[in-house]
Amino acid sequence: MIGDGDAGDDAAQWRATRAWVEGALPAGERVVAAERLIGGWTSVMRRLRVVGGDGERALVLRSFVKPFFLRHAEGLLAREAAILALLADVDAAIDVPVARCLAVDARGAYCDHPSLLMSLLPGGIRLGEEGAAVRIGLLARQLVAIHAVPVTEETRPRDYQAWTAPERVSVPAAPVRAGVWRRAVELIRREPPAYQGCFLHRDFHPGNVLFAGHGAEVRISGVVDWVETSWGPADLDVAHCSTALALLHGPAVGMCFPAAYLAAGGRLADDPADHLYWRLLDALAFAPDAEKVAVPWREAGRADLTSDLLGARLEKYLALLLDRFDHPLRSERRIP
Repeated sequence: MIGDGDAGDDAAQWRATRAWVEGALPAGERVVAAERLIGGWTSVMRRLRVVGGDGERALVLRSFVKPFFLRHAEGLLAREAAILALLADVDAAIDVPVARCLAVDARGAYCDHPSLLMSLLPGGIRLGEEGAAVRIGLLARQLVAIHAVPVTEETRPRDYQAWTAPERVSVPAAPVRAGVWRRAVELIRREPPAYQGCFLHRDFHPGNVLFAGHGAEVRISGVVDWVETSWGPADLDVAHCSTALALLHGPAVGMCFPAAYLAAGGRLADDPADHLYWRLLDALAFAPDAEKVAVPWREAGRADLTSDLLGARLEKYLALLLDRFDHPLRSERRIP
C-alpha cells in the first residue's frame, strides 16, 4: 500500500496522476493511500483510499502504461468513459452493474499515463472450481442482459474488430493434433457470416465479472473493463466467454456455455457453420498458449494454469468444436 510520504518507485510513477485525481475530487477530499490491484493485463489498476469531510471512500484508477496500449489509450479510455455513461442511464430492468466514471484523461495530458477514475464496485473476481456451475449460469444471464442494452445512432458503439485472422494465428510449434489446427484455421478463411447486431461487451469472461455473496446468495455485483465494447453478433461474446471457461475449467465446460446462454433467453446463429466460425475465430486468438489470460489468472490464485495446461486445453477445445459442428451428418444440428 502506498500512502502519504511514501517514496517508492510506484509512488513516483503516478505522482502527476495523483495530483490530477485530487483535482477531480470534491473540495476537501484527498488521496491518502493507493493499492495496486492484481489481475490486470492491459493496464495498471489501483484502489485509492480517499478521505474528506464526509468520511472515507474507495475509488479505482485505471492507467495504461504498456507501449502497445499507450498507442491506443485515447480511443480505449474515451470509449470506456462513454460506455459507462451510457450504461448509467440504462433502464433498471436491464441489470448491468457498472462503475460510475468520475474523470478521464484519455490522452494523458495531465497524468503520467492516460487514466480513468471510477467508483469502486463491491465484490471480486472468482476463478476457482468451487461454485463454478452456479456462476456460469449467472454469467449467461448477465450476458443476455448486456446484449439487450438499447442504443441510438449516436450511442451505438463501433463495429467489432476480429482479434485474429488465418494468416495471424500462432499455431503451436509442436501441436499434438496438427490436423485440428489446420482445419480450424481453414474454417475461418472465409467472409464473416451475416449477423443481427447487438451491443457487445467484447471481452466478457470470468476475469471481468465481480461476484458477491455465497451459496444461494451469490450474485454478480459488477462487470468491468468496457474498453473493447462493440457492435456485432451475440455469438462473438458467447464464443469469448466459452473459450475462457474452457481454459479456466476445462474444454467440456466451455462447450456448455452456449446452452446456458440460450436457456437464459439469448439467441445465437441458426446455422451451425456460422456459429462454429465465431467460436473458432475467438479461440484461435488465444493461440498458442493463452498467456494473455494465464498471467492475470495466475496472479489471482490459479497457479495451476501453466502454459502447457492451457495450450493442451485450447487444442482439446478446438477438437471438440470440430467434432460437434464440422461434420457432414451434423450440418442440420442446431446450437449447441
